[in-house]
Amino acid sequence: MNDASPPAAYDFAAAEPKWQRAWQDARCFEVDDVPAPGRPKYYALEMFPYPSGKIHMGHVRNYTLGDVVARYKRARGFQVLHPMGWDAFGLPAENAARERGIHPGEWTRGNIATMRAELQRMGFSIDWRREFATCDVEYYGQQQRLFLDFLAAALVERRESWVNWDPVDGTVLANEQVIDGRGWRSGAPVEKKKLSQWFFRITDFAPDLLAALEDLPRWPDRVRTMQARWIGRSEGARVRFLLAEPVDAMESVEVFTTRPDTLFGMSFLAIAADHPLAASAAARNPAAAAFVAECRSMGTSEAAIESAEKRGFDTGLRVRHPFLPDRLFPVWIANFVLMEYGTGAIFGCPAHDQRDFEFATAYGLPIPPVVVPVGEDAASLRVLERAYDGPGRVENSGFLSGLSTDVAGRAAIAALEAQGAGNGVVNWRLRDWGVSRQRYWGCPIPVIHCDGCGIVPAPAESLPIRLPDDVNFDKPGNPLDHHPTWKHVACPQCGAAAQRETDTCDTFVDSSWYYARFCSPRAPVPVDRAAVDGWLPVDQYIGGIEHAILHLLYSRFFTRAMRQTGYVNLREPFAGLFTQGMVTHESYRGADGRWLYPDEIVRQADGSLAHTATGEAVSVGRIEAMSKSKRNTVDPGAIVNRYGADTARWFILSDNPPERDMEWTESGVGGAHRFVQRLYRLAEAGGSEFPEQPSTFGPAAMALRRATHRTIAAVSTALESFAFNVAVARIYELAAAIAEADKAPLQAGMSFARREAMETAARLVAPMMPHLAEEIFSRLPGTSGLVAEEPWPQADPLLVAADSVTIAVQVMGKLRATIEAAPRAQAADVIAAAAAEPNVARLLEGKRIVKRIHVPDRIVNFVVAE
Repeated sequence: MNDASPPAAYDFAAAEPKWQRAWQDARCFEVDDVPAPGRPKYYALEMFPYPSGKIHMGHVRNYTLGDVVARYKRARGFQVLHPMGWDAFGLPAENAARERGIHPGEWTRGNIATMRAELQRMGFSIDWRREFATCDVEYYGQQQRLFLDFLAAALVERRESWVNWDPVDGTVLANEQVIDGRGWRSGAPVEKKKLSQWFFRITDFAPDLLAALEDLPRWPDRVRTMQARWIGRSEGARVRFLLAEPVDAMESVEVFTTRPDTLFGMSFLAIAADHPLAASAAARNPAAAAFVAECRSMGTSEAAIESAEKRGFDTGLRVRHPFLPDRLFPVWIANFVLMEYGTGAIFGCPAHDQRDFEFATAYGLPIPPVVVPVGEDAASLRVLERAYDGPGRVENSGFLSGLSTDVAGRAAIAALEAQGAGNGVVNWRLRDWGVSRQRYWGCPIPVIHCDGCGIVPAPAESLPIRLPDDVNFDKPGNPLDHHPTWKHVACPQCGAAAQRETDTCDTFVDSSWYYARFCSPRAPVPVDRAAVDGWLPVDQYIGGIEHAILHLLYSRFFTRAMRQTGYVNLREPFAGLFTQGMVTHESYRGADGRWLYPDEIVRQADGSLAHTATGEAVSVGRIEAMSKSKRNTVDPGAIVNRYGADTARWFILSDNPPERDMEWTESGVGGAHRFVQRLYRLAEAGGSEFPEQPSTFGPAAMALRRATHRTIAAVSTALESFAFNVAVARIYELAAAIAEADKAPLQAGMSFARREAMETAARLVAPMMPHLAEEIFSRLPGTSGLVAEEPWPQADPLLVAADSVTIAVQVMGKLRATIEAAPRAQAADVIAAAAAEPNVARLLEGKRIVKRIHVPDRIVNFVVAE
């Protein structure tokens, strides 16, 4: 069966662009805006990329996973929507404008062109007609319509809030952009500043956002847990502590606590630096003002606050305890209390809260314990090195003493309500979404500020409000503020001189509804209702775990807001979610300590590494996620040039389960390339005529047919469950079975069995190595058309079934032997074979069998008289 001369090598450089053109000419991956009736729909979507300049291996992995799903579902008969776009607004483009003297739009669109070409080389089955970038005026103009509708529905509001302000860059910074009290880019000391900001009222949906997580069984448990914690439902009490003396008309301080059972363990009351009471103290005391300024210069992320030294300032003010009115407690300004959480004030219970414990220890404040851990005696009640925050029995707490912590909490709330000093409440950690950014390169917020009329929505007919192209970045701050004409308009209501809003939208807004726009990307409205009703929700969403909280939460909010404003009729945007692992690589350092790229090192004959330019020794660092900072990145373009796109795709799928990190190695990608060539050689070694199916098959031919159909079943199951590496392993086994069959003497049915196996291999690898699949399929006798348009192969149940089953043979319930039998064999035949087994026959000799128990395909048990 094998040719005398070895087959030629697979020329991926010629084949891959050829098949990409064929798919494009056949419009294989195009679908209508409204799915056609009669066939199921499937919406496969990967998180769209930021156009930073070049794709990286993380992109390749993400989009390869999505492409496997899209191609597989298309072969299964689904109408598959698989679009691509660009998350194109954001600060990096504006920074490039400042540093390189290039317009953000020019920089962004140049990067998009580069990355589009790189992605298209990978052969992804994308409907490129649907492509858009969020910086396209056709997109952000429709986003402005959504904003105005949300505003009309009271889902948007403008109010003052404290922000991190970079005085050099002249912009608001996210908490994560404040590093050691300084702006991440300018290095300037960050100031706390109160600004009027636009907010989406996501907190209105907090109960539903939390409850609906239970209706997302195809989301990873880890992600649902992260979202639930971020939303942060907590039950507790609001407690009012009366000030010993009123301060600027303030007579009390309100606190939220989840532990009203520990109220008798109070040691102090702490307020945020931005609390009105702190402002009053700062106005009277320069030392308090200095401490408030210090607090405002530190990072405000949770991580920064948790890791910072717990510091405070005693204001000299005192409050009365609602249950101990004769006792006064000090009021401190503390750097670990934030206005954004709760009420901006806490009651300190250091014996039962570790953060309070550290603070009280630092300032020598009392630490009175009031909870006895379960199983311990009240006489041993004391606090040593750490706070105890678990359950137990309450003591030293007046009317609460002797009660369990749960019962004591309810009793404390009842007492607070009875005396008008507080009440039980449900609190949410989630805060409204501030979307104002003082930047140019973003979606303009479509409102106008008029001295007489106040905030006026931009008229619908004035949309889109385009960003001006003639901006410069020679001054700090927002170029829209400095533009000579753009912001100056007439008030739509009164006609007086007015100004446009110069803040632009947080880029999370752009990525919170793009999945809906993809359904009808050229519609003159944000979404075509028939299109979104037909395609949404996204059936499979794929992206990194780093987006598990904010992006997904904001998208879930947007879907609810769009439903409330009549754009969609669904609750959740993503029915299924898969979070892939990172792509990792060894890191390398040169003799001078600099990080080196993998292509800057060479492996010596003795296995050591050296710098290609200098020959100096190179040290190997940790295997970690690819990053530009460590230079442990691999250029996908170079891999495609050397090995082909299918090799890169195959290695990415074969190395690890896709939810885990995978290490990119030269040996691994080399092995993948060898398999590509091997599979091609197997196809080339086949016959040139189409064999008819014979009536009988020889043993080797039947074995190959069984291997083929079992592979179909196994790969189908693996792809359905995202076990792509398992699918790869089964295809390796099929290739080995084909090669083994080629060694067998020619026998009945082998030509048919081999061609069936080879065509099956082509169809099974098509979602993973689509170019190679097309090349093999086109060379098989009797085939025509594109494998991309072929249905998924079906496994023959009779060929998938096992040839035989192993049956345990017991005597009096004890295993004595095993026998092989045909599946579903007659009970009488199986029992007879079991009785004839030599060891069993010896044990039954001379015994009276009182019962024969047969469990089909599993057990025969002989019960004998004693």
